[in-house]
Amino acid sequence: MGAATLPSKGKVSVKTDKGVEELQSKSIILATGARARELPGLEADGDLVWTYKHALQPPRMPKKLLVIGSGAIGIEFASFYNTLGADTTVVEVMDRVLPVEDAEISAFAKKSFLKQGMKIMEKSMVKQLDRDKGKVTAHIEANGKIEKMDFDTVISAVGIVGNVEGLGLEELGVKIDRTHVVTDEFCRTGVDGLYAIGDIAGAPWLAHKASHEGTMVAELIAGKNKVHPVKPESIAGCTYCHPQVASVGYTEAKAKELGYKIKVGRFPFIGNGKAIALGETEGMVKTVFDEKTGELLGAHMIGAEVTELIQGYVVGRQLETTEEDLMNTVFPHPTLSEMMHESVLDAYDRVIHI
Repeated sequence: MGAATLPSKGKVSVKTDKGVEELQSKSIILATGARARELPGLEADGDLVWTYKHALQPPRMPKKLLVIGSGAIGIEFASFYNTLGADTTVVEVMDRVLPVEDAEISAFAKKSFLKQGMKIMEKSMVKQLDRDKGKVTAHIEANGKIEKMDFDTVISAVGIVGNVEGLGLEELGVKIDRTHVVTDEFCRTGVDGLYAIGDIAGAPWLAHKASHEGTMVAELIAGKNKVHPVKPESIAGCTYCHPQVASVGYTEAKAKELGYKIKVGRFPFIGNGKAIALGETEGMVKTVFDEKTGELLGAHMIGAEVTELIQGYVVGRQLETTEEDLMNTVFPHPTLSEMMHESVLDAYDRVIHI
């Protein structure tokens, strides 16, 4: 255990209780991770205002909860505490919740959350938090007006900051962009023998991405010739709210922005026998294809167990699957996975169970 710095290329200096230990290596991997971003005036104190770490080990059960930010972390905690009985309000500065997800999925999620009693304020911003004994007064700006609302707990989920300070990175010549180390597709920093993986190396900030980067870099260092880089657009994003949300690849809007002429398919959970049997009829599967080549550009889901289902499309993208491959694949019955098949069929006007 100790505090490390990089005094020069290939060297690590570790300050411990017993003094300073100098280490030397041809290869060094930076995996210092990230921490919650804290906005001025909205800093966490662990009592009235929490980060995700406090929310994971809460000092109490919130009664009236404000969640600032509706990305994956914010929505997960909002959904969790709302389900446990907290009166939950979510404030999002963008025009929709889960802003990185496909717009249709965001709209579906919002409808579900509202039905569950959650309050959602979009295009809104928390300007100030006044802390008192057992109470926080939030100054929330919406439509040009400031509204004051009282809560007993606030969770701030406004992003993360890479742990890049105090390591000596700038002195080594490592490029840092908005608190994250700039790397190439093989996690190389531009300084010989120095790699960066995980949250410190930028989006997507996901454990499975970090793990695969670690394996890839270890293989590179070991001299393995054929090493496959981790492609961000082929990594599934999963949000463990209720209903679950999962996606991989491009949203419909992004695909259009990139110039693709697309075909889009959709299939609802209510049309699936297994979903009905489970009592989980709320949800949908959406697929986006390149009309010209049949390439699966993106897949987006909301509903029960979609964080498990998404891997089917992840494998499909990895194998460069076309719509024809997916349509000719036999999906087992009765399963939720049949909806994946139907969504592809729907994109090409061949859907069966609608």
